[in-house]
Amino acid sequence: MVKHIVLFKMKAFASEEEKSRKLHQIQLGLLNLKSIIKELQSIEVGVNTNPKEQYDIALTTTHFSMADLNAYATHPEHLAVSKIIREVLESRSCVDYEI
Repeated sequence: MVKHIVLFKMKAFASEEEKSRKLHQIQLGLLNLKSIIKELQSIEVGVNTNPKEQYDIALTTTHFSMADLNAYATHPEHLAVSKIIREVLESRSCVDYEI
């Protein structure tokens, strides 16, 4: 099994309400991938509630293999959500490891 952990930090928004709406849109978009991408074994998406921390979203997925992780990463539906994220993304950090 492979665990894929990603942290996303978003650019500044005009308001907290706008930021909250966008984070919720991203969260739902990512969670919906579970029913679409067969190589995705599990997914958790958390929106940070601690204002003292710098990252806004944490994503954790599991896959049977690195090949499955690659299939997930290159799937058209995942790429569509990734495009939404990139529009507001300041930085990203990722770790993939075998469990």
